[in-house]
Amino acid sequence: MTDLMAGTSEPTRRKPVSPRRNSVFTTVDLEQPGKQIGYFCVPQSPHDDAWGAVQVPLAVIKNGSGPTVLIEAGNHGDEYEGPLALGELLRDIEPSEVSGRIIAIPAINIRAVEAGTRTSPVDGLNFNRCFPGDFDGTLTRQIAAYVHDCLMPLADYFLDLHSGGSSLMILPSAIIEPSPTPEGHRLNIEATLAFGAPTVVMVDNLGETRTATAAANLQGLVVIGTEMAGGGLVSQDALAICRRGIRNVLKHAGVLKGPPELPQGANKRVLKVPGSRGYILADDDGVFEPIGQLGTIARKGELAGRIHFPRSPAREPVELRYAIDGVVFAKRQPGRVRPGNCCFVIADEYPEALAMKGRADER
Repeated sequence: MTDLMAGTSEPTRRKPVSPRRNSVFTTVDLEQPGKQIGYFCVPQSPHDDAWGAVQVPLAVIKNGSGPTVLIEAGNHGDEYEGPLALGELLRDIEPSEVSGRIIAIPAINIRAVEAGTRTSPVDGLNFNRCFPGDFDGTLTRQIAAYVHDCLMPLADYFLDLHSGGSSLMILPSAIIEPSPTPEGHRLNIEATLAFGAPTVVMVDNLGETRTATAAANLQGLVVIGTEMAGGGLVSQDALAICRRGIRNVLKHAGVLKGPPELPQGANKRVLKVPGSRGYILADDDGVFEPIGQLGTIARKGELAGRIHFPRSPAREPVELRYAIDGVVFAKRQPGRVRPGNCCFVIADEYPEALAMKGRADER
């Protein structure tokens, strides 16, 4: 699976978006050639800053003609590999290497990134459940609205860099975002395979439409996601995958020269999360003991983990069992659990993606 061609996947259908009235301003010119690193500024008036603005890091690298790739990291503030790898790219890359444009937002949920939390400490919102956003809403909704209305319409590709955050450990993976059209889905699969992660997983977030990737899909962009380890840590292995993967997507789009560099073992597993059956949620308040480990085979009915009750030592632990056959894709990191907490995510085989890949290679 190392013969993926570069630079051929152009979006075929765009849904026009008219920017809504807003007061956001930038310190960079998105149309100017060269490399600029600055901010887009969202005016705010909190108690301690009457006429201030929240500065969200924004970079643009533009040279010649070619597609635009929009790259976002820091969607959740406790997911670190994406911001680190994207920051390195912005420091290292020169405009002369680029054919087209890179628009990069390395710490999009800036207040959450500063706090190291999944949700924003300003308004308590999850940025990735706020699209298409609202310029008249709170800070998180305003940032989402700017990305949705002002940046996504400029782009042909959207790369959204995630990891498991503080609450999950996840296999370092490239994520297929299901598209509403067959052609869009094919383009998403090809671009996601070009990223070159060892595991590829289709995740539809149970049909959620408020995510950044879902919003980009609806605008007709080619969409690629990631999940790079997690646990509130920085994984050196996942960081290396992310560094290479960003450049691979840029090569696939034709913004950087050459074919994607797919290491041995890239795209070794191509999986999908089969809706709600793939999630094991806690029904109890207690302490979670994982039995299953990341990347291991799950068999329906086998023991996945237990929930213990230290306040009630006479009570037997509750057993969690796999509902399907598959691979352990994600595992809860904190021991403490409450009802509704996600303890495991199981993914099963996704042969349709490989079939699409094979047909693309034949062309």
